[in-house]
Formats: sequence, structure tokens, C-alpha cells
Amino acid sequence: MSLSLVLACLWALVAGAAGVMPDRHHWPAAYGLIAVGIPLLGYVTFQNGPFWGLLALAAGASVLRWPLIYLTRWATRPWRGRNEGE
Repeated sequence: MSLSLVLACLWALVAGAAGVMPDRHHWPAAYGLIAVGIPLLGYVTFQNGPFWGLLALAAGASVLRWPLIYLTRWATRPWRGRNEGE
């Protein structure tokens, strides 16, 4: 197994540990996981190819689903109408 996949598995273990922490630690942990996960995703894709990169992306998106949902809501707000979400 390549170093990038080992690091991705380690990232998933840390994400699982962050999920069982008290609620007040979830968002700071999510920010740290995102900051480490984005370059790690590029490293996995570079070293193992696009299939493994997409698989790692899907795994990361399933773990960090709420930040992804909030990002999608924020990014699509101009197209949904001004007063719908406010």
C-alpha cells in the first residue's frame, strides 16, 4: 500500500475519533480535517490515479457531510433567491 493511502486511512481514523468527541469540538476538528485532507486528496490522486482519488474524495465527503452541505448552501444562495433562506 502506498504512503498516500496509509495517510488517508490514518486521516479516516482521526476523523472517526473526532466524531466521538463532544459537540463543541466538532467544527474545529472539521476545519483541521479539511486543511489536512485537501492536500492529502491531491497526494492520493497524484500517487495512485484518479479512481483512488475519487474514492478518497467520496470517503472524505461522507465524513465531512455537514461542512459540505453548508458550503453548497452558501455557494448556491445567489441562485435560490434573496429572501428564501433569510
